[in-house]
Amino acid sequence: METLNPRLIYEAKKRIGNWIWRTPLKRSRKLSHLIGGDVWLKLENQQVTGSFKPRGVANKLLKLKAEGKTGELVTSSSGNHALALGHLSRLLGFKALVVVPRGTPRVKVDAIRSLGVELRIHGSEYMEAEAEARRLSAEENRVFISPYNDVDVIAGHGTIALELLEDQPHIDEVLVPVGGGGLISGIAAAIKALSPGTKVIGVQPSASPVMYESLKRGHIVELEIGESIAEALLGGIEADSITFNLCRRYVDDFIIVDEPYVREAVRWMLLHERQVAEGGGAIGVAALLSEPKRFRGERIAVVVSGGNIDPELLRELIKG
Repeated sequence: METLNPRLIYEAKKRIGNWIWRTPLKRSRKLSHLIGGDVWLKLENQQVTGSFKPRGVANKLLKLKAEGKTGELVTSSSGNHALALGHLSRLLGFKALVVVPRGTPRVKVDAIRSLGVELRIHGSEYMEAEAEARRLSAEENRVFISPYNDVDVIAGHGTIALELLEDQPHIDEVLVPVGGGGLISGIAAAIKALSPGTKVIGVQPSASPVMYESLKRGHIVELEIGESIAEALLGGIEADSITFNLCRRYVDDFIIVDEPYVREAVRWMLLHERQVAEGGGAIGVAALLSEPKRFRGERIAVVVSGGNIDPELLRELIKG
């Protein structure tokens, strides 16, 4: 597998330009006031399909198509990756099968089905869905498209950092949601190449701090997964995932956020920023709400990674 480097991220930016949207970088007046500094929101909740995922998927599928590989695809997902794969498979002429775990929000399941992909529900959490997708890949000769453990997918996600630094070159810290590590690996590799003094901070829910605990212990670990509205960040990491070493090399620190702050961050985004963000997408804002003094006087960029939240849950959170 080719090692990630800035050249691959720049190539990805050129490759996917016609297939994704350049998302806004918006200064948050109220969050800036909260920390006594500057807070900028990178709004990937406004991306195609409502999350950052099309960046990586577009890069992967366009490379496969250029190499003449047009067979059937399979993936596992908690929702957003599946939406991206379904959307781009239809546009690029691939046939896709998606495996999602039970408990995937209905808004995501319905959207995936509407894209015409074959959908199967398997397992109680993400790693069980991934194991099933891997089995189907081997038995049915389908190309497995990993949501995070793939250098092409990661390079696509790294294009977020290129846009961010073009719009705001002077950033002290970037807060990035972390599940399997594909998003932060791409962003961190680009940030450290272009702005090495900028810190990259991973943010995980206390219900599933798998990458944080794995890095702390020096190897990928399995943890019991709790409940959280940040379902996109829940679950384990493949034993050989390249994201582990990329995070160990490029990520400066982690913040683990308790569930009440995740729920409050979703409310904050809607009420104060007029932005719909899902739990995993808003977790960087949750980190600011939980530890505002930590960021006093700094220039912070927060990646708001997705906005595909169940409407009923959103109404519940607004009511408090």
